[in-house]
Amino acid sequence: MKALLQRVSRASVSINGGVVGSIARGLVILVGIASDDTEADAQYLVRKIAELRIFSNDTSKLNLSVQDINGELLVVSQFTLMANTQKGRRPSFSEAAPPAQAKALFEHFVEQAGATGLRVATGCFQQHMQVEIHNDGPVTILLDSRHKSPFLQG
Repeated sequence: MKALLQRVSRASVSINGGVVGSIARGLVILVGIASDDTEADAQYLVRKIAELRIFSNDTSKLNLSVQDINGELLVVSQFTLMANTQKGRRPSFSEAAPPAQAKALFEHFVEQAGATGLRVATGCFQQHMQVEIHNDGPVTILLDSRHKSPFLQG
């Protein structure tokens, strides 16, 4: 499972011109789900995201987590994070989970994110969305559950 984090001052998701989710200061999390991902991958990434120190403290050091600042999360499913571009000019998405599996794991990810106590907004699964992101920094970080930190396992 991959999660692309963008630290934002604000962000929103719209469908057909109507806002379906928005946040103030916090993180936009674009989530890509592979066919071999499990609930454990989602739980690992949510914990990593909640504790990752990528917000500035009063001395401008990246020393605070989204939990420390009582930030918000905007979670958007994005299967294109699973693109394989090694061959040819057209990306392959063969590693992406089938829609039913991906939706179940995406919903589990969102549920786990909500269990952190942070406010969570989402886009709509398998919908064409307009995502407005006001990247703060900019700070953009890619996490992959296949590269687990030994400090967060178990």
